Amino acid sequence: MSDPTEPVEVRPLEQDDLPAAVATSLAADTVFADAGVVLPPDDPAEMLAHAAAVLVAGRPVVGLAALVQLDGVAHLEQLAVHPAHGRRGIGAALLEAACGLARSQGSAAMTLTTFRDLAWNGPWYAARGFSPLPESEWGPGLRAQWRAEERAGILVAPRIAMRRELSSA
Repeated sequence: MSDPTEPVEVRPLEQDDLPAAVATSLAADTVFADAGVVLPPDDPAEMLAHAAAVLVAGRPVVGLAALVQLDGVAHLEQLAVHPAHGRRGIGAALLEAACGLARSQGSAAMTLTTFRDLAWNGPWYAARGFSPLPESEWGPGLRAQWRAEERAGILVAPRIAMRRELSSA
């Protein structure tokens, strides 16, 4: 997967993918530290275990998208690409595959929480059809997710909730 023009294979997570998926998630977190955002330590294996669906890119895994259901719509819990494989369209391919999967399962929208100002977070999602979701429009699931992130210490820089409508076309 070293050629940036090579198509990205996105597929469901398999049991044998778990070690590489965990390593990819941990490696992806290092780009935050490089930007001065210190995240609390976490165990990606826990997130992967409770996700409703996990899509991965590469063999071995170099990117992942983990989805859960919140308030009757899909919620992107994590999108991670190993920094050694960044800027090759892997994240975009995973995001579009995740939106496609959610749409095929009947979800009308996808939500997420992310860092508002980091170029590869809020602005990146905005360029891909996500809009800020005002707190007044959050359901109980998204509110609980936000509180859990706050308790975990993730709110170390301005964060935002976002939503993208998933057309049925």
